[in-house]
Amino acid sequence: MKFSRFPLTLCLLVMAASPAKSQTVHNAMSFEQARAAFLERSEQLAASIKSVDSARLRREGMEGLGGPSVSITGMAYRYSANVDVDLDPARRALGNGISLLPPQLGGAVAQLPSLPSNYDLQRKSNVGSASLAAVWPVYIGGLGDAVRGELDAMTDEAVADAASSRAQLQTLLVQRYFTAQLADRNASLRRRALEGVRAHDDAAQRMLKAGVISQVERLQASAALADAQQQSRKADDDARLAHSALARTVHAGAAVRPSSPLFVSSEALPPLLQFLDSALNHHPGLSQVAAKQRQAASLHDASEALRKPQVLAFGLREVNTTGKPSWVAGVAVRWTLWDSIDRDKLSAAGLRKVEQAELMDAQVRSDIGLLVEKNWLAVEQSRTQYLAGQAQENLARELLRLRQAGLKEGTSTTLDLIDAQLNLAKVQTERALVANQYVQALAALLESTGQSDEFSRYMARADIQITADTP
Repeated sequence: MKFSRFPLTLCLLVMAASPAKSQTVHNAMSFEQARAAFLERSEQLAASIKSVDSARLRREGMEGLGGPSVSITGMAYRYSANVDVDLDPARRALGNGISLLPPQLGGAVAQLPSLPSNYDLQRKSNVGSASLAAVWPVYIGGLGDAVRGELDAMTDEAVADAASSRAQLQTLLVQRYFTAQLADRNASLRRRALEGVRAHDDAAQRMLKAGVISQVERLQASAALADAQQQSRKADDDARLAHSALARTVHAGAAVRPSSPLFVSSEALPPLLQFLDSALNHHPGLSQVAAKQRQAASLHDASEALRKPQVLAFGLREVNTTGKPSWVAGVAVRWTLWDSIDRDKLSAAGLRKVEQAELMDAQVRSDIGLLVEKNWLAVEQSRTQYLAGQAQENLARELLRLRQAGLKEGTSTTLDLIDAQLNLAKVQTERALVANQYVQALAALLESTGQSDEFSRYMARADIQITADTP
């Protein structure tokens, strides 16, 4: 009987770890240590935190929107003005006026120099000026509050995105950490099975020489040994790959050996309704949708604010004049009565966005509820499957004991004993896989309910632990 190959869930590991030389140094690391290192060094989590910081700083920067602003303007310039003034009209008017004067007076005036026909005026100078201006939006229709409301909602969305990233990363860590633990368990079982098969292969060789068994039985024992060796090598390779992937995940310098065992709780989970309530209160996806709703409402408010009159107070004063400075102050009112943009349709578009966000909220709540129920059932199914597998493991152990006793009494063959040993290893591997499925389903359930940080508490309360060396 061949030990059937039991595939490990290593597709994630293959994506995370590139082929590398075998590492002989293994750092033992508990799940809590791995979690702390992972969250501290994760580039994705750091990027999401930067996004939150950016959103908060942007909101703080717009706190004073709609308040007064003061600016100073300075100018320095040089000018050259050339003006050609035509004096002919003035000469003609003066000549006509002289002709009307008494002869004595007219003669005296006529002796004066005559005006030229034109005069060329040139002026050059360097000028500098400065002015201080102030503008205060007294009323802008609530535009400032609408913009600040949208920025608040964008900040909340960034916070929800960061929380979602953190939860997903913790679930990813659970997958890689306990898949590595499963790979260790599988490698240990394969090595143990190989040792037993090798011992019985040696015994079969001696029995063949003694004429106790046939050549066919001897060849069957050799074939079982070759298969066991190949399976053990593959399990060791899978374990090395899992260790390397986990090391890359937590940014460790050497391969990491998980020290926290796989676990299963024999106690049933709390009722489904409790997890559904938690999801509706803590799932970051709902916070994201709520932030989208507020953004849509703020955009609609901003669009409505542009339709209202705007009142501005302003003032301007020269600051570098040597005499009495010039100044101006007043109030300006602006109200757009009509323009080429259809404000009614823009307002209707904003309302559609609000309605879209409300519908998304209802859909997300339904999807989250279905996801929570699916994950809750997956945890319970894995738990009951693991517990039910105890009877099969007990049977496999008893069968092995009977085959060992039968071999001594001559009622069983070496191949019967090898089959019993491989069958026990197969059953134990299957149960370890089910335990890993329980752990992964639990992590997914806690993520879907916004309780990823509670994983360690569930792990500590589990009363069944399966280490790599568990017999």
